[in-house]
Amino acid sequence: MSELDGVWKVERVGGALPPLVGCRKRINGGRGTTEFSYVPGMPFEVRGLELHYRPPFNLLVDRLEPQNGGYLGHATIAGRELGRFSMRRLDPVSQLKEQLIKHIDEAYAMEQNVLRMLDGMISTTDDPEILDALEHHKLQTQSHADRMQARLEAHDATPSGVRQVTGIVAALAKMPLDLVRGEKAGRNARDSYATEHMEIATYELLTRIAQRAGDELTAEIAGEIIAEEKAMAKIISDNWDRFAELSLREEGVTV
Repeated sequence: MSELDGVWKVERVGGALPPLVGCRKRINGGRGTTEFSYVPGMPFEVRGLELHYRPPFNLLVDRLEPQNGGYLGHATIAGRELGRFSMRRLDPVSQLKEQLIKHIDEAYAMEQNVLRMLDGMISTTDDPEILDALEHHKLQTQSHADRMQARLEAHDATPSGVRQVTGIVAALAKMPLDLVRGEKAGRNARDSYATEHMEIATYELLTRIAQRAGDELTAEIAGEIIAEEKAMAKIISDNWDRFAELSLREEGVTV
């Protein structure tokens, strides 16, 4: 095992480096990555106490020197120093907490996206019963977002501002296109049904990570949200015949 193996928290010390919020270095043997939240990692090779980045970042080299149980890093480009940073190894408990915060943050961002999706659905829905269900679920969704924000604050964290979550991006990104097309009822139902199950999966995963991190309150809240998402999914599944009829009617098709 290399002395550099592990996950390191990186913080800016000085120079021309930008704020390194959420920056981590993951090192395993002769390879590693410099990572930021929700951004692909920048891979590098470990050569002694130097980290040589791969193309297209191959002009970058981090030179490390031991300091206070961690390392002081010198970020260089073409041999010239840009700035300095510190590296502190994260223990397994700290890593687990970071993962928990990341998953809570993703759940919060997802709910923000779903709120916008529901606004679009509500604005294009004419059926009173379906409209009532959507408006009720919007209130639930706002509550879900508020509860996730509160759990972030309980861990001394704040929402990262990420607004796209892998898995529902496609459904959410296509909403503006669907809103200008006909046959809105069927598309709304389809997108909502798929999103409900993505939300369920997100909270199922969050429940288990929270339990492993010893955060029983987050796990309990996630379980309660799962029950509400399942109830909404059932409302949709119980009305497929109605959605089909409405879709055909919107297109002027009578059967």
